[in-house]
Amino acid sequence: MVTTVTRQRMKHFENFSNARLLIETIRRESELNGIVTWAFVVMPDHLHWLLQLNHEPLETVVGRVKAVTSKRIGLALWQSGFYDQALRQSESPKNLARYIVANPLRAHLVQSIGDYPHWDVAWL
Repeated sequence: MVTTVTRQRMKHFENFSNARLLIETIRRESELNGIVTWAFVVMPDHLHWLLQLNHEPLETVVGRVKAVTSKRIGLALWQSGFYDQALRQSESPKNLARYIVANPLRAHLVQSIGDYPHWDVAWL
């Protein structure tokens, strides 16, 4: 699981178009480079992304997504670096996916996850 934050926690992804562009970039990364996206949520100032890598290092994949979104939006969006957590064998990826997509509820952005447009999960 990866969490990456915008510079100065600016809420660039409150803008619907910016959030959708980030989602499109994640999906394109999955299609073009063999990344499996299990779940993600785009929050106003950060991204949570549960993914399965291919042969590339995590730094390369995350760096590419951050670079592409910054270039396409035309702003230096992201703080350098990111936080990552490997899933332990004893942990359930489904439970972690549910936790990820429930972030907008915990942040009181919506009353129901169905009301938040910027998430996806392979299963619930």
